[in-house]
Amino acid sequence: MLFVDYYKILGIDKNAAPKDIKNAYRKLARKFHPDLNPNDKDAKKNFQQINEANEVLSDPVKRKKYDQYGKDWQHAEEFEKAKQYQQQTSGSRSAGYSGAQTGSDFSDFFESMFGGATTTGRSRQARYRGEDYNAELQLDLIDAFKTHKQTLTVNGKKIRITIPAGIENGQTIKIAGHGGQGINGGPNGDLYLTFSIANNPKIKRLGNNLYTTADLDLYIAVLGGETTIDTLDGKVKLKVSPETQNGSKIKLTGKGFPVYKNEGHFGDLIVTWNIKIPTNLTDKQRALFNELVSLSNKST
Repeated sequence: MLFVDYYKILGIDKNAAPKDIKNAYRKLARKFHPDLNPNDKDAKKNFQQINEANEVLSDPVKRKKYDQYGKDWQHAEEFEKAKQYQQQTSGSRSAGYSGAQTGSDFSDFFESMFGGATTTGRSRQARYRGEDYNAELQLDLIDAFKTHKQTLTVNGKKIRITIPAGIENGQTIKIAGHGGQGINGGPNGDLYLTFSIANNPKIKRLGNNLYTTADLDLYIAVLGGETTIDTLDGKVKLKVSPETQNGSKIKLTGKGFPVYKNEGHFGDLIVTWNIKIPTNLTDKQRALFNELVSLSNKST
């Protein structure tokens, strides 16, 4: 396995604070989001690497393993078992133990954990780690809006996973031990699950912000008043200022998408007004509009 420098990917140093990691991730996630780079064939790959780096470095336990073991950080537990085995066998030999162990015992054990061969007495049996699986899970935007559980079938077995609110399109998470089965007692592989999240027909997501276009009655746009719009979290009643212009925008702070693994924090909802011109006017309505035109001409 090639070494992937997660610190370099996020553009931070090894002493970066959790806040620096979060800020770097948000900045790069916005920059390389596939939706913002439709003509960049590497955007999705870069976005996945950014998510992978954040997934490891934002988790204190994973980050510690990564800092200590580098490219083999996912096998930290096997390393520790190997160390313990070496210490135990060394202690046995120093106490006069005369079993079959040799100076290669540690390497034999270590290789057995990662797919090599192990020798026990006269028998020799290979132990192999199971294959890693890669799968894609498709979600609607509304599914990713709230933390929820889903049941997946892997290797004929059903596993129930929790999907945190705010998961990103293209983000990959690892489900340990749910890949291919190990051979001859070797460890199972892992399942890498990549999320494919479709935008809502009426609401678009960019990072943690949501964008929507809402129709606005001409009379409310001119005179001001109230209107109701649909959001991912239900309907919201809004006040409209008099003389609101077509295409103008308003920002609803905290009404956007939830921030991944940061409960209680949300992006913003940006609403663009689309003023609807009335149709099928009555004769009286046309007369009133003509009167308005006349008054407007007189005032100029």
